[in-house]
Amino acid sequence: MFEHFFQCPYCWEEISMLMDPSVPKQTYVEDCEVCCNPIEVTAEFQNNELVGFVARNMER
Repeated sequence: MFEHFFQCPYCWEEISMLMDPSVPKQTYVEDCEVCCNPIEVTAEFQNNELVGFVARNMER
């Protein structure tokens, strides 16, 4: 597990999430630790390194 920092797509605050590089491609929903809105996170790992990351708001 490692901590990844990024900007919340709702409140624009810098937040962090713990990510598990043992799953090569993953999509899940986690709430912002500041504003509590749901964020859809998509992450892709290769050789235990983060090679792709997208954080989207759920209001599409």
